Amino acid sequence: MALNPLHWLSRLKASDYFTLPESLSGFTAFFKADVHPWVWISQIENALASWNFKDKPVVPSGVHMEGNVYIHPSVKLPPYCVITGPVWIGPECVIRPGALIRGNVIAGARCVLGNSSEYKNCLLLEDVETAHFNYVGDSILGNGAHLGAGAICSNLRLDRKPISIVGLNQTFDTHLTKCGAIVGDKAEVGCNAVLNPGTVLGKRALVMPSMAFSGVLPAATIAKIRATVTTAPRRD
Repeated sequence: MALNPLHWLSRLKASDYFTLPESLSGFTAFFKADVHPWVWISQIENALASWNFKDKPVVPSGVHMEGNVYIHPSVKLPPYCVITGPVWIGPECVIRPGALIRGNVIAGARCVLGNSSEYKNCLLLEDVETAHFNYVGDSILGNGAHLGAGAICSNLRLDRKPISIVGLNQTFDTHLTKCGAIVGDKAEVGCNAVLNPGTVLGKRALVMPSMAFSGVLPAATIAKIRATVTTAPRRD
């Protein structure tokens, strides 16, 4: 039976967008499946506070690290980047040169934290790819989610008012001044796209390159700019 789109939005639960993977099972108590997905954003700090950061990781001399940081021994580290805790980086992740990881960041297994990319108060589940020139702030990226080069998760309104989730004739107040994007499992965001504050992408949703998207994009749908084609005048 087809799901009524209005009923779909009225649910808007974390379980509709992603499943907490095995590599992050130590944080299960903080990321509940039956809450609104943006609630997970406010739980990142609490989840990290529960972790016992007992061992300081060994990092290359060019990696600047401070605060509480856990880095799995299998993580591939670059010759230089900045990591400011609290931060938790899971197995087989890749951190590329110039990454800025600046507090309250959790990344599950096999994530790519890209070159010249910035991460702040965000949760990356498993197999997340953010490989080039991305900003991920106050956001949740689902399993297998991918941000193309230059894609931005904008997290602050220009008027700095609390952010609402708006779509399909309904509005949800997040009560958060900073709230970036909720990106479902295997969703794709094209190069140089901007996800405006409070954007929600369903599983396997796709935002085309070079566009600014706001609101809620249901699962397995595509957001794209309508192209206008004009014919140049002939020169005889």
